[in-house]
Amino acid sequence: MIEPAKAVFLSYASQDAEAARRIREALRAGGIEVWFDQTELRGGDAWDHKIRRQIHDCALFIPIISATTQGREEGYFRREWKLAVDRTHDRSERRAFLVPVAIDDTGDAEADVPEAFRSFQWTRLPAGETPPAFVARVSQLLSPSESQAPAQAQPSTPSFRPPAPSTAASRRSRFLLLLMAAVALMAAGYFALDKFVLSMRPTAGTRTTASIGQATAPGQRAISEKSIAVLPFMDMSEKKDQEYFGDGMAEEILNLLVKVPGLRVIGRTSSFQFKGKSDDLRKIGTALEATFVVEGSVRRSGDQVRVTAQLIDTRDGTHRWSETYDRDASNVLKVQTEIATSLARALQLEVAGSVLSQSRLSPRNTEAYDSYLRGLHALDRRDQPGLEEAFANFQHALDLDPAFTPAAEALARARINLAAWAYVPAETGWNQARLAAEAALKLDQGSAIGHTVLGGVHTEYDWDWVAAADELKTALAIAPNNPTALLYAADQRLAVGQWSEGARFLDAAIAADPLDAELYVERGLVYVRMGRLTEAESACRRVLEISPTFAWAHYYLGVVLLTERRADAALAEMQKETLEGMQLAGFAVVYQSLHRSKDADAALARLEAGYAGDMALEIAEAYAFRGRKDQAFAWLDKAYAQKDINLFYMKGDPLLKNLEKDPRYKTFLRKMKLPD
Repeated sequence: MIEPAKAVFLSYASQDAEAARRIREALRAGGIEVWFDQTELRGGDAWDHKIRRQIHDCALFIPIISATTQGREEGYFRREWKLAVDRTHDRSERRAFLVPVAIDDTGDAEADVPEAFRSFQWTRLPAGETPPAFVARVSQLLSPSESQAPAQAQPSTPSFRPPAPSTAASRRSRFLLLLMAAVALMAAGYFALDKFVLSMRPTAGTRTTASIGQATAPGQRAISEKSIAVLPFMDMSEKKDQEYFGDGMAEEILNLLVKVPGLRVIGRTSSFQFKGKSDDLRKIGTALEATFVVEGSVRRSGDQVRVTAQLIDTRDGTHRWSETYDRDASNVLKVQTEIATSLARALQLEVAGSVLSQSRLSPRNTEAYDSYLRGLHALDRRDQPGLEEAFANFQHALDLDPAFTPAAEALARARINLAAWAYVPAETGWNQARLAAEAALKLDQGSAIGHTVLGGVHTEYDWDWVAAADELKTALAIAPNNPTALLYAADQRLAVGQWSEGARFLDAAIAADPLDAELYVERGLVYVRMGRLTEAESACRRVLEISPTFAWAHYYLGVVLLTERRADAALAEMQKETLEGMQLAGFAVVYQSLHRSKDADAALARLEAGYAGDMALEIAEAYAFRGRKDQAFAWLDKAYAQKDINLFYMKGDPLLKNLEKDPRYKTFLRKMKLPD
């Protein structure tokens, strides 16, 4: 007997029965019970009554929308749709019930459907072809343990910023972006730099972005014909305890694909934002600026693993390739290589077998590799417990296999995250990160992660600009367009005042990870120093489009608006800032600009009282902005003594502009080893 709490009702026009059958079979293959009138109902007087009862009892209602339903003003399916909409009035909005599916290009705006259907994200299943991601999403919605929000409440690009551990530490958390595994960083030709550095017009085989995927640099960009994004693989295991394995599988495939010449691969930070989402793949392709998307699933039972993967053309939703692999867990690395090779061939790209070799990745035992994947998954949590768990997993992997380079690289990432977020004392944390990076390089001098971590330590803690430039140059020689190496290269250029070069590095980084909000923060910092204020404002607003809750985004936008002499607009942004310290820093300068001296003094007093230990630079900025130079230089000296993690941003800082003609300013720059 079908359990109503787990049942799905498929509603369709009779002419769409074949497409509906395909959806039914895919759902049932995933262990989902489906009410489907050709098999569940046999006609007779009770037919209408049974339909009504099933719509009343089912857990999810899937209306199938098509040109057929569009062309029929009458039909029993319309009665089913009305009954389903009526039922939503009695249901909690916290649980999804309507899951509209379009099996052709019928648009949601013009479709002849109940208005309630338009409130939900539609899924596109051309001709009923049903990918594992949709099956997994339906399974998630049916789970009574989840507190699912309704589909319309889920944005297409979710916020991904973690809670800030402290104001200052949160501002330099970029090494949480170092989620590429080692092979990715070894790849040459990782992404096409000239795609975004140069202005391009759409030509045959390209398309421009729109909506959430709008151009992230001024103007629009064309999407490369040979561009691909790998989405996290769904966990289809019975116990739902293999999420880390599915994520790791997708990440390792991505890391192999970046080695394929002529293929542009979207970075993990952007593509993994769509984890667990049932968005139309065409919209995902537009948002990620990828012509093709790879999605798949893993099902693990004991030592046996089933991996399913498929390649989808985001322009029309067609499946270019798919395959299922049933293997022993010890052969997972081989499966990843087979999938990457098949994908390259499906895209008509030539790739030699040696290019996708995973010899460097191969651990001596499966437990070490499993611990490594668990560590990567913990690193995704982006909080102190997650970092500590990740560190423990990476260390365990190295204990089992001291020569396992990816685990050593990941350990360096965890170490620098702990330091950057001030979860450990600064001197201890940064030196541990340095030692971890050196240990990774001892295993492999060609480790771009090792060089990037060292470049980050030299930039953010040592203020050794020459050493930083050398390490990052080496990292980019190994992985020319790795987004994190590019970000740190932009930092180094920003510090020494080479802003045009910094902007160029950021353009390339954004090409790699178009939905990485922190890259746009950095772009705003560079543009405001270049005097390109309109573009700086646009970059800061883009941060909030991607991640509305991004910490300190409103503060930076407020600073740009203040520089544009739009103090009232700047105040509105500072009022939205969620971090108290940053908000106070913003109030201290904006109120001063608005001639509200008492409010400015009160904000500065609170800033000094509560944040003198980790926001000395912001206090110096407030004094400099109001022309009180002695106090400003005194606080700059405190920031120097405290090794303020943001102090290398000082050159060109618009809030320090009043200090630039003072001889003490050049003296301080020289103390920072920065050019005058």
